Amino acid sequence: MGSYVQAAVSRAQRSGRVSGRAELAIRIETLTFPDGKEIRINPHLSSVDSAGSGQKVDASEGDIKQASGHDVDAARMATTAGTGAAIGGLAERSWSAAGIGGAAGAGVGLAVVLLTRGKEVELRQGTTVDVVFDRAVPLE
Repeated sequence: MGSYVQAAVSRAQRSGRVSGRAELAIRIETLTFPDGKEIRINPHLSSVDSAGSGQKVDASEGDIKQASGHDVDAARMATTAGTGAAIGGLAERSWSAAGIGGAAGAGVGLAVVLLTRGKEVELRQGTTVDVVFDRAVPLE
């Protein structure tokens, strides 16, 4: 209780608009005990508490990566297409107008998806990060 670690961000990548997920690489360097004793450590990330955000640790690289947002993008496009179809159908009271409105809504939804970035990796204060030590850590 009361111990804390010091880490450095070794690489950060912002999420892309069309492709590319957010990534964050951190390097844990020191462990400080309540009595002030400090030891150097070099563990590898094992997992991170995502708190529903979908971020996870890539075991091969040890980076924290954000999950893809394809499901959110598809829902956004479907919502705008449905809204466009409803507006077109109600305005002209015909199926062809509903089809045109749906196509216009899908186009707007696609533009919104292509122009917005995905979620970023976020480590809030108190986030639990699990690490694995490759060698013994002397606690003299």
